[in-house]
Amino acid sequence: MLNPTATLRLGLWAALAMGMMTVDHRYHSLDGLRDLLSTAVYPLQTLIQAPAAVRAWFGENLANRDSLLEENARLREKQIFLNAQLQKLTTLEAENRRLRSLLESAVNTPERVLIAELLAVDFDPYRHHILLNRGRQHGIEVSQPVIDQHGVIGQIMRADLLTSTAILITDPNHALPIQINRTGIRTLARGTGNFQELDLPHIPNSEDVKVGDDLVTSGLGGRFPRGYPVGTITKVEFDPGSPFARITAKPLAQLDRIREVMLLENGTDGTAVAPTPVTP
Repeated sequence: MLNPTATLRLGLWAALAMGMMTVDHRYHSLDGLRDLLSTAVYPLQTLIQAPAAVRAWFGENLANRDSLLEENARLREKQIFLNAQLQKLTTLEAENRRLRSLLESAVNTPERVLIAELLAVDFDPYRHHILLNRGRQHGIEVSQPVIDQHGVIGQIMRADLLTSTAILITDPNHALPIQINRTGIRTLARGTGNFQELDLPHIPNSEDVKVGDDLVTSGLGGRFPRGYPVGTITKVEFDPGSPFARITAKPLAQLDRIREVMLLENGTDGTAVAPTPVTP
Protein backbone atom coordinates (compact mmCIF):
# COMPACT_ATOMS: atom_id res chain seq x y z
CA MET A 1 0.00 0.00 0.00
CA LEU A 2 1.12 3.52 -0.78
CA ASN A 3 2.01 5.79 2.08
CA PRO A 4 -0.21 8.92 1.79
CA THR A 5 2.40 11.07 3.50
CA ALA A 6 5.17 10.01 1.11
CA THR A 7 2.94 10.53 -1.87
CA LEU A 8 2.02 14.02 -0.67
CA ARG A 9 5.67 14.87 -0.07
CA LEU A 10 6.60 13.70 -3.56
CA GLY A 11 3.87 15.78 -5.10
CA LEU A 12 4.98 18.89 -3.21
CA TRP A 13 8.61 18.46 -4.33
CA ALA A 14 7.52 17.90 -7.90
CA ALA A 15 5.35 21.01 -7.83
CA LEU A 16 8.20 23.02 -6.30
CA ALA A 17 10.64 21.81 -8.98
CA MET A 18 8.22 22.68 -11.78
CA GLY A 19 7.66 26.09 -10.30
CA MET A 20 11.35 26.82 -10.00
CA MET A 21 11.93 25.64 -13.58
CA THR A 22 9.15 27.91 -14.80
CA VAL A 23 10.47 30.94 -12.89
CA ASP A 24 14.08 30.25 -14.03
CA HIS A 25 12.98 29.87 -17.63
CA ARG A 26 11.09 33.17 -17.64
CA TYR A 27 13.14 35.37 -15.33
CA HIS A 28 16.64 33.62 -15.19
CA SER A 29 16.60 34.09 -11.46
CA LEU A 30 18.71 30.98 -10.77
CA ASP A 31 21.70 31.85 -13.06
CA GLY A 32 23.78 32.99 -10.10
CA LEU A 33 23.03 29.84 -8.15
CA ARG A 34 23.84 27.74 -11.21
CA ASP A 35 27.21 29.49 -11.67
CA LEU A 36 28.00 28.99 -7.99
CA LEU A 37 27.20 25.29 -8.17
CA SER A 38 29.16 24.91 -11.44
CA THR A 39 32.24 26.55 -9.88
CA ALA A 40 31.99 24.37 -6.80
CA VAL A 41 31.63 21.18 -8.85
CA TYR A 42 34.44 22.02 -11.39
CA PRO A 43 37.37 20.69 -9.27
CA LEU A 44 35.48 17.47 -8.71
CA GLN A 45 34.84 17.14 -12.47
CA THR A 46 38.52 17.82 -13.19
CA LEU A 47 39.59 15.22 -10.64
CA ILE A 48 37.23 12.65 -12.11
CA GLN A 49 38.46 13.33 -15.67
CA ALA A 50 42.16 13.45 -14.70
CA PRO A 51 42.94 9.71 -15.15
CA ALA A 52 41.44 9.68 -18.63
CA ALA A 53 43.28 12.89 -19.57
CA VAL A 54 46.60 11.56 -18.25
CA ARG A 55 46.08 8.30 -20.12
CA ALA A 56 45.32 10.17 -23.34
CA TRP A 57 48.34 12.45 -22.88
CA PHE A 58 50.71 9.52 -22.36
CA GLY A 59 49.22 7.64 -25.29
CA GLU A 60 49.60 10.62 -27.61
CA ASN A 61 53.17 11.37 -26.51
CA LEU A 62 54.24 7.75 -26.70
CA ALA A 63 52.72 7.51 -30.16
CA ASN A 64 54.51 10.71 -31.21
CA ARG A 65 57.78 9.42 -29.74
CA ASP A 66 57.48 6.12 -31.59
CA SER A 67 56.64 8.01 -34.77
CA LEU A 68 59.64 10.30 -34.31
CA LEU A 69 61.95 7.36 -33.62
CA GLU A 70 60.70 5.58 -36.72
CA GLU A 71 61.06 8.73 -38.81
CA ASN A 72 64.57 9.31 -37.46
CA ALA A 73 65.50 5.74 -38.35
CA ARG A 74 64.20 6.24 -41.90
CA LEU A 75 66.06 9.54 -42.23
CA ARG A 76 69.25 7.98 -40.90
CA GLU A 77 69.01 5.13 -43.41
CA LYS A 78 68.36 7.62 -46.19
CA GLN A 79 71.34 9.71 -45.11
CA ILE A 80 73.60 6.65 -45.11
CA PHE A 81 72.34 5.73 -48.59
CA LEU A 82 72.87 9.27 -49.89
CA ASN A 83 76.36 9.41 -48.37
CA ALA A 84 77.23 6.14 -50.08
CA GLN A 85 75.89 7.47 -53.37
CA LEU A 86 77.86 10.70 -52.89
CA GLN A 87 81.05 8.76 -52.24
CA LYS A 88 80.42 6.70 -55.36
CA LEU A 89 79.84 9.84 -57.42
CA THR A 90 83.00 11.40 -55.97
CA THR A 91 84.96 8.28 -56.90
CA LEU A 92 83.51 8.29 -60.43
CA GLU A 93 84.30 11.99 -60.79
CA ALA A 94 87.91 11.43 -59.73
CA GLU A 95 88.20 8.47 -62.09
CA ASN A 96 86.77 10.53 -64.95
CA ARG A 97 89.33 13.27 -64.26
CA ARG A 98 92.16 10.74 -64.31
CA LEU A 99 90.93 9.15 -67.54
CA ARG A 100 90.43 12.57 -69.15
CA SER A 101 93.96 13.54 -68.17
CA LEU A 102 95.30 10.26 -69.57
CA LEU A 103 93.44 10.76 -72.84
CA GLU A 104 94.71 14.31 -73.15
CA SER A 105 98.23 13.05 -72.54
CA ALA A 106 97.68 10.30 -75.12
CA VAL A 107 96.70 12.84 -77.77
CA ASN A 108 99.91 14.77 -77.13
CA THR A 109 102.05 11.61 -77.14
CA PRO A 110 103.90 10.92 -80.44
CA GLU A 111 103.52 7.16 -79.90
CA ARG A 112 100.44 5.00 -79.98
CA VAL A 113 99.23 4.19 -76.50
CA LEU A 114 97.03 1.65 -74.80
CA ILE A 115 95.33 2.54 -71.51
CA ALA A 116 95.31 -0.15 -68.83
CA GLU A 117 93.96 -0.40 -65.30
CA LEU A 118 95.65 -1.81 -62.20
CA LEU A 119 94.42 -5.18 -60.98
CA ALA A 120 96.85 -5.73 -58.11
CA VAL A 121 99.93 -4.26 -56.41
CA ASP A 122 102.84 -6.20 -54.94
CA PHE A 123 103.23 -4.91 -51.38
CA ASP A 124 106.77 -6.27 -50.97
CA PRO A 125 108.85 -3.20 -49.95
CA TYR A 126 111.79 -4.51 -51.99
CA ARG A 127 109.78 -5.31 -55.11
CA HIS A 128 107.61 -2.69 -56.78
CA HIS A 129 105.45 -4.58 -59.28
CA ILE A 130 101.91 -3.91 -60.53
CA LEU A 131 99.49 -6.21 -62.37
CA LEU A 132 97.62 -4.71 -65.34
CA ASN A 133 94.44 -5.82 -67.11
CA ARG A 134 96.09 -5.94 -70.55
CA GLY A 135 98.18 -8.79 -71.99
CA ARG A 136 99.50 -10.31 -75.20
CA GLN A 137 95.97 -10.49 -76.60
CA HIS A 138 95.91 -6.68 -76.48
CA GLY A 139 99.35 -6.28 -78.05
CA ILE A 140 101.37 -5.97 -74.83
CA GLU A 141 105.04 -6.97 -75.08
CA VAL A 142 107.90 -7.38 -72.62
CA SER A 143 109.96 -4.17 -72.10
CA GLN A 144 107.08 -1.98 -73.29
CA PRO A 145 107.27 1.44 -71.53
CA VAL A 146 104.57 2.37 -69.01
CA ILE A 147 103.75 6.01 -68.24
CA ASP A 148 100.94 8.13 -66.81
CA GLN A 149 99.92 11.77 -67.31
CA HIS A 150 102.78 12.94 -65.06
CA GLY A 151 105.76 10.88 -66.17
CA VAL A 152 107.42 7.49 -66.55
CA ILE A 153 106.14 4.67 -64.34
CA GLY A 154 108.15 1.65 -65.44
CA GLN A 155 108.13 -1.10 -68.06
CA ILE A 156 106.50 -4.44 -68.74
CA MET A 157 108.53 -7.33 -67.33
CA ARG A 158 106.08 -10.19 -68.06
CA ALA A 159 103.23 -10.38 -70.55
CA ASP A 160 100.60 -13.11 -70.16
CA LEU A 161 97.62 -13.71 -72.42
CA LEU A 162 95.15 -11.38 -70.66
CA THR A 163 97.30 -9.62 -68.04
CA SER A 164 100.80 -8.25 -67.70
CA THR A 165 103.20 -7.32 -64.90
CA ALA A 166 105.11 -4.05 -64.86
CA ILE A 167 108.17 -3.17 -62.78
CA LEU A 168 108.19 0.39 -61.43
CA ILE A 169 111.17 2.72 -61.78
CA THR A 170 111.51 2.74 -57.96
CA ASP A 171 112.10 -1.02 -57.80
CA PRO A 172 115.63 -1.68 -56.47
CA ASN A 173 116.29 -3.90 -59.50
CA HIS A 174 115.33 -1.26 -62.06
CA ALA A 175 117.61 1.29 -63.75
CA LEU A 176 116.38 3.84 -66.28
CA PRO A 177 118.67 5.76 -68.69
CA ILE A 178 117.96 9.46 -68.13
CA GLN A 179 119.52 12.86 -68.67
CA ILE A 180 119.32 16.17 -66.87
CA ASN A 181 117.19 18.35 -69.07
CA ARG A 182 119.04 21.60 -68.30
CA THR A 183 122.59 20.39 -68.95
CA GLY A 184 122.17 17.17 -70.94
CA ILE A 185 124.20 15.11 -68.43
CA ARG A 186 123.40 11.41 -68.87
CA THR A 187 123.21 8.81 -66.13
CA LEU A 188 120.93 6.14 -64.69
CA ALA A 189 117.97 6.60 -62.35
CA ARG A 190 118.04 3.58 -60.06
CA GLY A 191 115.19 2.48 -57.83
CA THR A 192 115.68 2.64 -54.09
CA GLY A 193 112.60 0.77 -52.85
CA ASN A 194 111.05 4.12 -51.91
CA PHE A 195 108.15 5.38 -54.04
CA GLN A 196 109.39 8.95 -53.52
CA GLU A 197 113.10 8.52 -54.29
CA LEU A 198 115.43 7.66 -57.16
CA ASP A 199 119.22 7.39 -56.96
CA LEU A 200 121.43 9.02 -59.62
CA PRO A 201 124.90 7.41 -59.44
CA HIS A 202 128.14 8.12 -61.30
CA ILE A 203 127.77 11.90 -61.66
CA PRO A 204 131.15 13.54 -60.92
CA ASN A 205 131.42 16.26 -58.29
CA SER A 206 132.57 18.67 -60.98
CA GLU A 207 129.31 18.48 -62.96
CA ASP A 208 126.72 21.27 -62.88
CA VAL A 209 123.80 19.71 -61.02
CA LYS A 210 121.24 21.66 -59.00
CA VAL A 211 118.21 20.87 -56.87
CA GLY A 212 115.11 21.34 -59.02
CA ASP A 213 116.70 20.12 -62.28
CA ASP A 214 114.27 18.09 -64.37
CA LEU A 215 115.05 14.55 -65.47
CA VAL A 216 113.88 13.08 -68.78
CA THR A 217 114.46 9.80 -70.58
CA SER A 218 117.63 9.87 -72.69
CA GLY A 219 116.44 7.35 -75.28
CA LEU A 220 119.54 5.20 -74.77
CA GLY A 221 118.97 1.47 -74.55
CA GLY A 222 116.15 1.53 -77.09
CA ARG A 223 113.33 0.86 -74.63
CA PHE A 224 112.08 4.30 -73.62
CA PRO A 225 111.58 7.04 -76.20
CA ARG A 226 113.61 10.16 -75.61
CA GLY A 227 112.26 13.17 -73.72
CA TYR A 228 109.66 11.67 -71.39
CA PRO A 229 109.62 13.29 -67.91
CA VAL A 230 110.96 11.12 -65.11
CA GLY A 231 111.50 13.22 -61.99
CA THR A 232 113.05 16.23 -60.29
CA ILE A 233 116.34 16.38 -58.39
CA THR A 234 115.68 16.90 -54.68
CA LYS A 235 119.13 16.55 -53.07
CA VAL A 236 122.73 17.09 -54.20
CA GLU A 237 125.63 16.25 -51.87
CA PHE A 238 129.24 16.64 -52.99
CA ASP A 239 131.56 14.25 -51.15
CA PRO A 240 135.24 15.33 -51.25
CA GLY A 241 136.25 11.77 -50.40
CA SER A 242 134.42 10.33 -53.40
CA PRO A 243 134.71 11.18 -57.11
CA PHE A 244 130.92 11.09 -57.48
CA ALA A 245 128.21 13.23 -55.94
CA ARG A 246 125.30 11.77 -54.00
CA ILE A 247 122.19 12.82 -55.91
CA THR A 248 118.59 11.79 -55.35
CA ALA A 249 115.43 12.68 -57.26
CA LYS A 250 111.68 12.37 -56.79
CA PRO A 251 109.59 10.68 -59.51
CA LEU A 252 106.96 12.83 -61.15
CA ALA A 253 104.53 9.92 -61.47
CA GLN A 254 102.47 9.23 -58.34
CA LEU A 255 103.60 5.63 -58.12
CA ASP A 256 101.82 4.85 -54.86
CA ARG A 257 98.45 6.17 -56.08
CA ILE A 258 98.19 5.22 -59.75
CA ARG A 259 94.96 3.62 -60.96
CA GLU A 260 95.32 3.79 -64.74
CA VAL A 261 98.46 3.79 -66.92
CA MET A 262 99.44 4.18 -70.55
CA LEU A 263 101.60 1.70 -72.43
CA LEU A 264 103.68 3.15 -75.29
CA GLU A 265 104.03 1.46 -78.65
CA ASN A 266 106.64 2.44 -81.24
CA GLY A 267 106.51 1.76 -84.95
CA THR A 268 108.19 -1.39 -86.23
CA ASP A 269 110.75 0.67 -88.14
CA GLY A 270 111.74 2.63 -85.06
CA THR A 271 109.73 5.72 -85.98
CA ALA A 272 106.75 7.06 -84.11
CA VAL A 273 103.27 6.22 -85.30
CA ALA A 274 100.26 8.51 -85.29
CA PRO A 275 98.58 9.06 -81.93
CA THR A 276 95.58 6.75 -81.76
CA PRO A 277 94.70 6.30 -78.09
CA VAL A 278 92.83 3.13 -77.29
CA THR A 279 90.47 3.29 -74.30
CA PRO A 280 89.86 0.31 -72.01
